[in-house]
Amino acid sequence: MPKHRDIIKISRYILSIDQGTTSSRAVILDHSGRPIGLGQKEFKQYFPANGLVVHDTNEIWQSTLSSCKTAMNKAGVVAKEVTCIGITNQRETTIVWDRKTGEPIHPAIVWQDRRTADYCNSLRKKYAKKIQVKTGLELDPYFSATKLRWLLENIPKARKKAEAGQLAFGTVDTYLLWKLTAGKSHYTDATNASRTMLFNIETQEWDPELLNLFDIPKEVLPEVKDCGADYGETDSSILGNSITVSGMIGDQQAAAFGQCCFESGEAKSTYGTGGFLLLNTGKSIVYSSNRLLSTVCYRLDGCTSYAIEGSIFMAGATIQWLRDKLGLIENAAASELLARESNDDSSVYLVPAFTGLGAPYWNPDARASIHGMTRDTGVKELVAAGLMSTVYQTKDLIDAIVSDGALLSALRVDGGLTNNNYFNEKLADILNHEIHRPVITETTALGAAYVAGLQAGIFTSLDAIAKNWQLDQRFIPSKGKAWRDKQYTGWKLAVKKTIS
Repeated sequence: MPKHRDIIKISRYILSIDQGTTSSRAVILDHSGRPIGLGQKEFKQYFPANGLVVHDTNEIWQSTLSSCKTAMNKAGVVAKEVTCIGITNQRETTIVWDRKTGEPIHPAIVWQDRRTADYCNSLRKKYAKKIQVKTGLELDPYFSATKLRWLLENIPKARKKAEAGQLAFGTVDTYLLWKLTAGKSHYTDATNASRTMLFNIETQEWDPELLNLFDIPKEVLPEVKDCGADYGETDSSILGNSITVSGMIGDQQAAAFGQCCFESGEAKSTYGTGGFLLLNTGKSIVYSSNRLLSTVCYRLDGCTSYAIEGSIFMAGATIQWLRDKLGLIENAAASELLARESNDDSSVYLVPAFTGLGAPYWNPDARASIHGMTRDTGVKELVAAGLMSTVYQTKDLIDAIVSDGALLSALRVDGGLTNNNYFNEKLADILNHEIHRPVITETTALGAAYVAGLQAGIFTSLDAIAKNWQLDQRFIPSKGKAWRDKQYTGWKLAVKKTIS
C-alpha cells in the first residue's frame, strides 16, 4: 500500500465522484465508509437523430465539479481534509479531445448510441468470435471501439491529428481525470479499458490486432492501471487544494465492489438509467454461449478478478419515459403506488427497446412496443408494465448466466429503482430467489471510495471492507410456479413479437 500515513493524520475524508448517464454525483465519506455529504446535478441528453445519443462534455465536467463542491459544502469539508479521490463513471461513452487545448472534437458519444450498428454488422460474420475471445464482449455499437473509429473517420483532420499524437481518447473516467489534473494525467483503469473492445482481458493489454482491425492509432490511448493506483493529483485551483486520485473503476464494477461481491458466485444488480447484473467469477474468465459479457470485475496489485455481466439498456430510463414523455406519473416514487393498484395477473407487457435490446438479445434494431392492451388498460397497468419490464429482463439475464455454468449464490440490488418495494417484491417473485437490499444503496459511489481508500491505506483489506456491508431489507418470493411461468411466458412472447 502507498505510504500516505502522514496525510491520513490530518485528513479524514474520501471524495467519491460518480459520473452517470443522466446526472453527476459526488459523495464525501468518512474513513469508515459512511456518507456524510452528497452533491448531485442532472444534465441533458441530446438525441440528434434516431438511435443517436450524445452529451455535452462541458456539461459533464461542470456538473461533476458542481457536485463535488456541493458535497464538500454539505459535509463541511475543505480540500485539505480529503485524503483521496475515487472516480466511477458511465462506461463505454467515448470522448476525444485535443491534447494541447483540452477541447473535445465532438460531443461525447454515449454508450446508448447506435450510429455504428451497420459497421458492426459488416464485421460480425468474420470477426465476432475473435473479438469475444480477446475482449469478452459482443461485437456491438455499445462499446467504445467503433465510436472512436467513427470520430476518427468523420471529424475533419481527426485521424491525421490522432496519428501525430495530438489527440487523446478516453472514456468518462479518463476525461474527468484529465480535467482534474489540468492535463497532467492520461490514464484509465482495467475495468473501463475492458469495455472498449480494444483491450485483451487475458493479457491485460491493448490488443495490437484489434487496434489494427478498427484502425485505431495507439497514440490516442490512455495508459491502463489497476483500479487502485496513483493517478496523479488534482490541480490546486480546481477544489482549493491538490488531492491524490487513488482509485478509478467503471460504474457497474464499482457497484459490485460497493456491494462487497468479492467471492466467486456473488452478484449484484444495479438499476439506474440502465440495468446491469454482474456476477463475480473469480480468477476464471467465463465465456458466454448466451451473449453475455465476460469482463474485468476489478484489478488490484496486478491481480485480476473477472465477472460475467448482462446489460439492460432501459431500466430507470423506462420510468423516466413514463414520466417525461407520457406524463403518466409526476415522479418516480408515484410508480409504486400506481403499480400496487394494478392486477398481478396483468397481460400488458412493455418491451422498452427504445435504443435496441441488450443481453441476451443484442438486437440494435429492435424498437419499443406495448403488447396485450385491452379497453381496461389504463395508467396503472402501463406503469406496472414499465416496472415489470426490468424485472423480466433481469430474469432473462439470470437464466442466461445459469445456462453458461456460472453459479449464483447471492443477489444484492442497488440503484434508484430499488427504492421501489413493489419492484423488489416482483423481482424476488419472478426470479424465485431472495433479493437483498443494503442499507447504503448508493453503492457505485461507495465502491469507488473503497477502491481509492484501499489504495490510500484507509482500508486494510477486502475482508475489512466486507464487514461494512449491512442488510436493509430481504425480499422473499411469495408467488408460485404457475404464476411465475405464466407471466414470464407472456414476456418472452412479447419480446419475440417485438424483434420480429
